[in-house]
Amino acid sequence: MKNFVLISCIFLMILLTAQSSLAQKHIYLAPDDHTDYMWSGDEVEYENAFLTMTDFYLNQIDATKGNISHHQARWNADGSFWMWVYQKNRSPTQFQRLISRIKSGHFSMPLNALVLSNGGTPAEAVLRGMYYPGRIQRAYNVDFPIAIAMENQTLPYGLSSLWAGSGAKYSWKGVCNCASHVPHLSNRDREIYYMGGRDDSRVLMKWNSVFLNHSLIGGYAEGRDPYAAIDFVENDLAFNSSYPFPIIGIFGKGEDDLKTLDSVFVTAAKNLTNANRKVIVSNQLDFFDHFETNHGADLETFAASYGNEWELYSASMSEVSARVKRAIEKLRSADALATLVSLQDPTFMDSRIESRNKAMLNFGLYYEHNWTADGRVTRNARAEWQRKIEREISSYVNTLYKDAKEQLGTMITKSGANQKFYVFNSMSWERTDYADFPILNKNLVHVVNTSTGEEVPHQYISISGKNHIRILAKNIPSVGYQVFEIINGAGTSFPNAATVTGNIIENDFYRITVSNTGAITSLIDKKRGNRQFVRTIDGKTVNDLGGIGGSLAIESIGPVSVTLRATSLNPHSHTTRITLIRDSNRIEIRNSITQNFSDIMTWNYSFNINSPDIWHEEVGAVIRAKLLPDGGHYSPRNARYDWLTINHFADVSGGGVGVTLSNADTYFMKLGDSTHTVFDTATPQINILAGGQVDGPTLGIPNQGGDSWFLQRFALQTHDAFNQTSAMKFSLEHQNTLVTGTVTGTNPAYNENKYSFLTISDPDVLLWALKPAEDGINQGVITRVWNQANAAKNYTLSLDPGILSGKKTTHIETDIANASIVAGKLAALLTANQIQTHRLLPN
Repeated sequence: MKNFVLISCIFLMILLTAQSSLAQKHIYLAPDDHTDYMWSGDEVEYENAFLTMTDFYLNQIDATKGNISHHQARWNADGSFWMWVYQKNRSPTQFQRLISRIKSGHFSMPLNALVLSNGGTPAEAVLRGMYYPGRIQRAYNVDFPIAIAMENQTLPYGLSSLWAGSGAKYSWKGVCNCASHVPHLSNRDREIYYMGGRDDSRVLMKWNSVFLNHSLIGGYAEGRDPYAAIDFVENDLAFNSSYPFPIIGIFGKGEDDLKTLDSVFVTAAKNLTNANRKVIVSNQLDFFDHFETNHGADLETFAASYGNEWELYSASMSEVSARVKRAIEKLRSADALATLVSLQDPTFMDSRIESRNKAMLNFGLYYEHNWTADGRVTRNARAEWQRKIEREISSYVNTLYKDAKEQLGTMITKSGANQKFYVFNSMSWERTDYADFPILNKNLVHVVNTSTGEEVPHQYISISGKNHIRILAKNIPSVGYQVFEIINGAGTSFPNAATVTGNIIENDFYRITVSNTGAITSLIDKKRGNRQFVRTIDGKTVNDLGGIGGSLAIESIGPVSVTLRATSLNPHSHTTRITLIRDSNRIEIRNSITQNFSDIMTWNYSFNINSPDIWHEEVGAVIRAKLLPDGGHYSPRNARYDWLTINHFADVSGGGVGVTLSNADTYFMKLGDSTHTVFDTATPQINILAGGQVDGPTLGIPNQGGDSWFLQRFALQTHDAFNQTSAMKFSLEHQNTLVTGTVTGTNPAYNENKYSFLTISDPDVLLWALKPAEDGINQGVITRVWNQANAAKNYTLSLDPGILSGKKTTHIETDIANASIVAGKLAALLTANQIQTHRLLPN
């Protein structure tokens, strides 16, 4: 009987304790500094600040280890660049101390390198910018389950998918509510939710309304005054109505300070904990874990794009930003070439590791969020820093591309004395396109496909003042090459690829009328009953910069391609080249603006399509440019609708026909007459931002940072109903020209005629990246694919000569699980629209 009474008392005590715990609020105070890199301080100042603060808080963590757990000091860096700087400037023992504190939960580090504005960013640039924490994760067995995008008021649709695929589970966003056109930030529809993607992935997102200002809940320094913040969450009726949960996160301290060095969060947690609330010094992760365990099942998953804001100011240095975009695209071929070379020469990447690591980090620095350039660091200093980051990226990519291209030429077996060159295709499907091979003299020659013995059409062209022989390269195998031989003497005479009559250029597919300014005023599709695809809207047609006057001339004409060149001084000096290609329905457009400008300039594309349905590649997702209630992917509230992201393509379709617009160099576009708050999805017009300070002269870099040359390339293709796979393949082919290299055969390893390294069984599954594993080619090769279909796909991926073993990995190359290898092939399942990464060990 006594035992029964004792057990009953113990049970009652446990029950009362549990009830008390449930009734008690848990408030998580997460201190950080908020890094305003190249805004509050320059590179040297921030490097010193990172080191000082990291040492300070590691010491504070040690000094408070005797406190009860929730009153021990913790610190939250807001970028993995903190860790990079610490590793570079401290001893291995000191760095291990930091790693130990990350593992113990006292120091948190996100996947993102700095606080970024990632609207407009190419998907692969987002991923490569997180490669450094991936390497640390594998080397030290430590996780980084959080990624953040702070202060800027907007957020892309697909970013959460890229984060989730890289291992992130959580995110928080506090905004400035300043320098903004985004409405109703004080009244969001959801305070905490699962941020979803088109691939059904999700990240738990804390994104509160800005109830008062950015130094309280919803801002980027919620805990600027922790006492005031706790009083607010306890007593503010609006907050408690919007956020009914007893588990509350108050994140951020530093605001715009260069350094934050204090112990106020530890003191506040001690002083403010009472019977009704438990105040915890937080590493952010503890809040998310606690909240998700208790309330995750009740949350909605919400997926939407909020448009763009501060990222738009990268267009104030349009050409520099374009060079970063070109580099990430060129890396696709450079990495693929390096893979083939490294499989034969495992030392190929060894001397490049340092420059590679810096370039990958730089993809995470270039899109740093303070493109406003209105801080303590001068605009000139900010602009020069952006240029430096771009130069380091471009230097690495260009060198890798050049060296890998040359080395592959030594590895292809060569016979005979005639000059031979290979044509390499980095895409995962067979393709036919033109290929340009540099040559010294314009001799009378003909060119032969060494596999078939067939002569191919060729012509001489000049690129950047150097002679090239341009051929039509047919059926180049997936991730592989075909060898061609140059033979002295005349060969077969092929007809020209197109005809030019006055200002009309025409081939089997199109009849195009070009104005003296380079605008396309008429586009007749000969395969669709001579349908007109151009409509004049607000005085603008297609590829229309505005202005009048200029001159037209035939720049080159031959059996492979024909180029019509327009030169105009109005509205600014520019040259436009329109090119038609043999046996191709691609219209290539190459624009060069050749003077400095300070105004907002756009290339207008106005199409003759009624009731347009516009799809575009945003950031890690292809989305529909309509509001959610209308079947699109844009939030109907708290969003900005004027300048949308255009990565590889945008597509305008309607009535069973459409046009895909490939975009190689620019980042943003406006639909019709859209404004900050009005989304014009009814006008079949795309206005592509050539450059400018879109929110006025006080935000961004004036006068394009002094640049006076801008390359902006596009391509058009008409089609029947919209098909996402076809649109993406078209744009990838346009933006990834076939690679050529001299065949010397000095270290023969590959077939002398033709070779394909990789094939994928499903046409909707596209190779996105192929590269040597980050930890060395002895660890295998990395394959990243993107399912373009709106349905799940089972696919197989084959390597020549086969796959021995493999791992499914995160996008930053950390192993998740064993891959399924069946008969030497990868067999895998993709959800709809999913990007997926594997590490494969070839036989």
